[in-house]
Amino acid sequence: MMTMPRLLTAALAVFIALPAPADHPINLDHLLRQVKEASSREAVLRKEREQRFLAEQADREQLLATMRAAVKRERARGDALKQRFKTNEAELQTLETDLGERTGNLGELFGTVRQTANDLHATFRESLVSTQFPGRAEWLDGLASARKLPDITELERFWLLMQQEIGESGQVARFTGEVTGTDGIARPQEVLRIGVFDAVADDRYLQFHPDSGRLAELSRQPARRDRALAAKLAAAQNGHRPMVIDPSRGALLGLLVQAPNLEERIHQAGLIGYLIIVLGVAGLLIVTWRLFYLTTTARRVRQQLREPDSPSEHNPLGRVLLAVTDLRATATETLELQLDEAILRELPPLGRGQGLVKLLAATAPLLGLLGTVTGMIVTFQSISLFGTGDPRLMASGISQALMTTVLGLVVAVPLLFFHNLMAARSRALVQILDEQSAGIVARRRERT
Repeated sequence: MMTMPRLLTAALAVFIALPAPADHPINLDHLLRQVKEASSREAVLRKEREQRFLAEQADREQLLATMRAAVKRERARGDALKQRFKTNEAELQTLETDLGERTGNLGELFGTVRQTANDLHATFRESLVSTQFPGRAEWLDGLASARKLPDITELERFWLLMQQEIGESGQVARFTGEVTGTDGIARPQEVLRIGVFDAVADDRYLQFHPDSGRLAELSRQPARRDRALAAKLAAAQNGHRPMVIDPSRGALLGLLVQAPNLEERIHQAGLIGYLIIVLGVAGLLIVTWRLFYLTTTARRVRQQLREPDSPSEHNPLGRVLLAVTDLRATATETLELQLDEAILRELPPLGRGQGLVKLLAATAPLLGLLGTVTGMIVTFQSISLFGTGDPRLMASGISQALMTTVLGLVVAVPLLFFHNLMAARSRALVQILDEQSAGIVARRRERT
C-alpha cells in the first residue's frame, strides 16, 4: 500500500509532466481532479491518433500495392526495351554493312574530295582570284572537314570552283576592291588582275596578303619601265600589251622590290665608299679637263701641220717652229739642241694630270680592300657576339665588305682606261713634235 508521501510525490510528478492548467491547484483534491481530467484528455487523444493511424495504414498499404504494380510494369517495359535495343542494334549493324557495300566507290570519292579540297584550300587562299571572288577558301575548308558524304550540289560547286580557278588564271580582269595604300588606309580602287600572277592599280603594283584577304601597295615599286608597262596595260581597253609577270605569284616581286637600290648600296659602303666616290669624281674631272685640252691641242697641231710656214704660239708645234725660226745660220748640232729644248718645254703640259689619274686608279682598289677588311672585322664581331643564327646581324659588315670592293673596282677600271687614253694622245702629239723636229734637222743638213 502506497504511503501518503509517495502518493503526493507521484501526483506532483504527473502534475509537472502535464501541461499547466489555466488555474493553479489550491489543494490536494483540486490537484487530483486536474490530474484525472488531464488523463482523460490524453486517453481521448491517443484513441484519435490510433484511429487516424489505422486509417492511414490502409491508405499506405494500398499505395504500396500500387507502387509494386508500377515497378513490375516498368521492369517488364525495361525488359522489352532491352530486347528491342538488341534487335535494333543487330538491324543497324546489318544496315551499316549493307550501306558500306552499296556506297563502295562513294566512300573513295568522299576521301578524294576531302583530300583535294584540303589541297586546294591553300591554293585558293593565296590566289589573286580570291580577291575578286572572296569566300571560296572558307567554303573549301568546310568541305574538307565535313563528316558526311557531299551531295550533288556540293560536288558541282566544287567542280565549278576548280574550273573557275583554271579559267581565271589565264584572264586579265578588272574589278573594284579595297586597296591598302602605303599610308595604311584602305580605299576602293579599280584593280587590274593579270591571271594569278600580278595585280596593279594604275601604275602601282599590288601585293596580296592571304591572312587579311586584302590587296596592298608595295612599299617600294619596281623600276620606272615596269611601272610604265603596268600603266599602259591598265589604260588599254582591248588588244595586246607587254607586261611583266611574276610566275611565283608575288613572291619574286616582293623580294625584288626589297633589293636595295644604288643609293642604298652606296650607303652600305659607309665612309670608305664615300671616299672612293670622291676620288672617282675627282679623277673624272681631271680626265675631262685633260682630254678636252689634248683634243683642242691636237686640233690646233693638225691645223699647224697644214700651215707650216705660219707658226703660231697657240699650239706646241707652232712654238717649236718659232723657237728655231731665227736660227738660220746656226750649226746643225746647235739646232738639234734647240729643238730638244723646245720639245722638252712642251712635254710637261702634254703629260700633266696623268700621274695623278694613275695614282687615283691605284688608290681606289686599295681603299676598297681596306673597306673589305673593315667590313669583315665588323662581321666577325657580330658572329662572336650573336652567333650565326640570324644572318641579318651580319648583313651590315658583309655589305660594307662587298660594296667597297665593287666601288674601288668601278672607279679604278675607268680611270685606268682614261689614263691610257690620255697617255696615248699625249704620245701622239709628242711624236708629231719629234717628227717635225727631225724633219727640220734633216732639211738643214741637206742645205749644208
